[in-house]
Amino acid sequence: MTSTLGSADANAAEVPEYPMSRAEGCPFDPPPQLRTMQREAPLRRVRLWDGSTPWLVTRYDEQRALLADSRISSDPTNPGYPAPAPVSDEHSEGSPVSFILMDDPEHARLRRMVTAPFTIKRVEAMRPFVQRIVDERIDEMLTADGPVDLVEAFALPVPSLVICQLLGVPYADHDFFQRNSKVIVHRDSTTEQRNAALGALAEYLDGLVGRKLTDPGEDLLSDLAARVESGELPRREASRMGVLLLIAGHETTANMIALGTLALLEHPRQLAELREAGDDSELVASTVEELLRYLHITHNGRRRVALEDVEIADEVIRAGEGVIVPNDIGNRDPDAFAEPDRLDIRRDARHHMAFGFGVHQCLGQPLARMELRVVYSTLYRRIPTLRLATDRENISFKHDGSVYGVYELPVTW
Repeated sequence: MTSTLGSADANAAEVPEYPMSRAEGCPFDPPPQLRTMQREAPLRRVRLWDGSTPWLVTRYDEQRALLADSRISSDPTNPGYPAPAPVSDEHSEGSPVSFILMDDPEHARLRRMVTAPFTIKRVEAMRPFVQRIVDERIDEMLTADGPVDLVEAFALPVPSLVICQLLGVPYADHDFFQRNSKVIVHRDSTTEQRNAALGALAEYLDGLVGRKLTDPGEDLLSDLAARVESGELPRREASRMGVLLLIAGHETTANMIALGTLALLEHPRQLAELREAGDDSELVASTVEELLRYLHITHNGRRRVALEDVEIADEVIRAGEGVIVPNDIGNRDPDAFAEPDRLDIRRDARHHMAFGFGVHQCLGQPLARMELRVVYSTLYRRIPTLRLATDRENISFKHDGSVYGVYELPVTW
């Protein structure tokens, strides 16, 4: 039986718009409308920019079930896909969109080409390199007179240096790729602006792949170039994959470092406990998982479309109907996490969905976890008096981005 909440013919005025805004003064919490909807029902319709009314899935169990369901597609070329903004043909010639917006078996084939560097064993081998980067950035911060912006001085350079090393991208070009990445993830960017930024990055990565064809190194782009040379992978697809990994490899982790630091500064007892834990790797690991759950920084919702009719939670998602899975509210489901709005670094939060779920869950999660563990175990120990250099009300949050965080975080010690 289909409820009135799921009726596609419901009065448009009764269908709430998505995305929704966070409440003033509550920068860590999902929008209050999502909380209300989660209490009312696990699924209901929302209205997008184009007037379409896809399903919004608000509860943890239903989110996991749908993300693991092969009848739910990630391919934006399928009719009914709930696009977050006007776009040109995502799969047109030269577009840098890669395997994350594909379905199996093509998704699995391409994903396997880039999994090796992200295995736990390979990631752990990078830990000394990451530790050195973190210590060097802290050393440089400590030479500053007066407050510094943690985003500019630390949170952004650390993951940028790491992903550049892994991919084989010159860090000297970081201003270029960070500037274009910001355009791509900014909600208010026009289609033309976003396509121009994507095109610039695709051209840049294509040039790097070309160089790796003649002068390979020990990096992921060189691995992709080798597949291009063998005929296994089109060069255009190799550059697409490079764009994806470059953006994802620094944007999300940088925002987690800064926003996680702010959250811990606002919970000083837990920050002190973490700082005093020393080599307690279990507490550091649980802190990372809890911050990933509590903050959940990707805010466009995971977009899908049904290929077949899917019956779930007393509703029927018809073939061709869009589905949006906002994991930020799923990670605050009281049926999955006790007292979900409370930060608790000793909580077992490993079952969170900050990295998604199913075959499309984040490829780079072992690397992100390792980077965050190194950062959270080092920064507050080396600068034990770290504190905000401004009032919280003066901090500007990225409400206009698909990746949430802070634009600047002035700190001192």
